[in-house]
Amino acid sequence: MSEKSAHRSDLPADLPRTGLPENLLADCGRCFGLCCVALPFSASADFAIDKPAGQPCPNLLADSRCNIHQTLRTRGFPGCTVYDCFGAGQRVAQVTYQGQDWRQEPSTATQMFEVFRVMRQLHELLWYLAEAQTMPKAEPLNGDLQRTFDDTELITRSSAQAILGLDVAAHRGAVNQLLLQVSALVRAGVRPKKNHRGADLIGAKLRGADLRGANLRGAYLIGADLRGADLRLADLIGADFRDADIRGADLTGSIFLTPSQIAAARGDGATMLPSVLTQPGHWPRSGK
Repeated sequence: MSEKSAHRSDLPADLPRTGLPENLLADCGRCFGLCCVALPFSASADFAIDKPAGQPCPNLLADSRCNIHQTLRTRGFPGCTVYDCFGAGQRVAQVTYQGQDWRQEPSTATQMFEVFRVMRQLHELLWYLAEAQTMPKAEPLNGDLQRTFDDTELITRSSAQAILGLDVAAHRGAVNQLLLQVSALVRAGVRPKKNHRGADLIGAKLRGADLRGANLRGAYLIGADLRGADLRLADLIGADFRDADIRGADLTGSIFLTPSQIAAARGDGATMLPSVLTQPGHWPRSGK
């Protein structure tokens, strides 16, 4: 297959597969390149150019394939290789709009892009709720987790108008309260637990640090040195791992860690991950 015609099937470049439901994995072959159009990006270490929301990326082909898919990193688009819609793209394309491409019906484009941005948030919540149900210590909450998952799943199957009418912030807040209870149960046996929620740890020297059961929700770990760190049972929801060095780190049992976070970090064959995640394809296989 040539570089120009390479299709973005199953998962975006570099994102690892997981043991969670298939409908929460991006299937770009069933989408219309929504993330390549709906979302903005700015020239930076992650993207080579500026692109406003609603404007197709110049690398997006007419058949929704990426013109530089196999060389995104070397062309200055590593941000594309780690973006994860959690399956929201194909849900919008095939369920909400029943296969109707925004190119064929330009009048739906603006609405479709807005729906995609909401759907992506809903699918991220589904990811966390599904993962929570795999945690033995969270079993007392399984009933609530399943009901909340089902309620959220039902919303994703609503009309475009209903999805856009959803108070996303309120829904996220309600789900987050449940996920906080899950986190407390899973990390209950770890002493002491460090609280770095939302902390600025950019470039922090944390090599070999004991971060077992730590609260790292929303922490900024950009470029942090976490080589050999112990992150077992840490709550990592929303933590920014861009260019963080996690070679040899132990993330076994860490919770709410996503493929996108892992793909954005620098790991190797010695990095130990939660059971629901596998190593990204661009990581070196051997530990260093």
